[in-house]
Amino acid sequence: MDSQTGQTSPRKKEHVDLTISKDVAFRSKTTGFERWEFVHNALPEIDFSEISTAASFVGKPVAFPFMISCMTGGYADAERINRELAEVCEDCTIAMGVGSQRQAIESAAYHSSFSVVRKAAPGIPIVGNIGAAEVARMRDASVVQRLAELAGADAFAVHLNPLQEFLQPEGSTQFRGVLAGIEMLVAQLRIPVIVKEIGAGISGATARRLMDAGVTIIDVAGAGGTSWAGVEILRGRSPASSDPFWDWGIPTADAITDVAALKNRTGALTIIASGGITNGVECAKAFALGADMTASARPMLKRLMQDGQKGLHAMLDEWMYQCRGAMFLTGSASITALQKADIRKK
Repeated sequence: MDSQTGQTSPRKKEHVDLTISKDVAFRSKTTGFERWEFVHNALPEIDFSEISTAASFVGKPVAFPFMISCMTGGYADAERINRELAEVCEDCTIAMGVGSQRQAIESAAYHSSFSVVRKAAPGIPIVGNIGAAEVARMRDASVVQRLAELAGADAFAVHLNPLQEFLQPEGSTQFRGVLAGIEMLVAQLRIPVIVKEIGAGISGATARRLMDAGVTIIDVAGAGGTSWAGVEILRGRSPASSDPFWDWGIPTADAITDVAALKNRTGALTIIASGGITNGVECAKAFALGADMTASARPMLKRLMQDGQKGLHAMLDEWMYQCRGAMFLTGSASITALQKADIRKK
């Protein structure tokens, strides 16, 4: 370990390399989107050209309610990756989240891998990121405020990853105090706090506790896409008995419907749907199930690494076109209308 960069930096690179080069998808569990289908509307009574996917997120306009989600930062090549992702996000007018900024607490060596995002994308919503175990040990919001300023963040995500920490040899399983830490950040931070999972899902019961702590933006980040348990198992340092945890988690569609059921409670709730979303029709299904925003990480990073910025841009255009197609075929001229579209379990 390089004492100038901290212990987190090599692990972050290893995580990215594994997600690109290995099959880290869930093995037998799916997102659950395949269990839902739209009721086809043969009389949509709108022109395709009238359809708008425009929305707003954390006070900023977006052309499509989508975020390239929290993936990387904190090692040498992460600056290039984040810059290229940010440039595409700025061009498409969508949101972007940076990876965990824990490394930026340990060392200033790779601060530029986070600050480059705002420099490359001055107009879009940007989301900072820190882990729950770090938040549990905080007594005030000063460290997170500095991290938010480093990334030029419009909101800050606290990621809940007990499964990953449990399987990670270097992981911290000291999660007592996380909820109190989140409540403190909500009260003290000058920007909104987002609470997200990283692929195991957030249940309705957990969402209620977060809402009671003042959280108004929840990213369900459900199961069915990237298995971060699988990533840690493939790192080869978890016990052999860890394998049954590969498919642990709440399918994304189930997490969305569970958390969306809380929207009638007092106070606003913004739901971000992520976890295994692979196309624009799945984005549309997520909106119809109750989400306000969608997000994806690994597919975006893989496309960038394989086909460059042009390839990633083309992928995003395709997803937006697919979502607009679902909107046309359900008679939904806006995302708000799509959230009321008729969708049923098969």
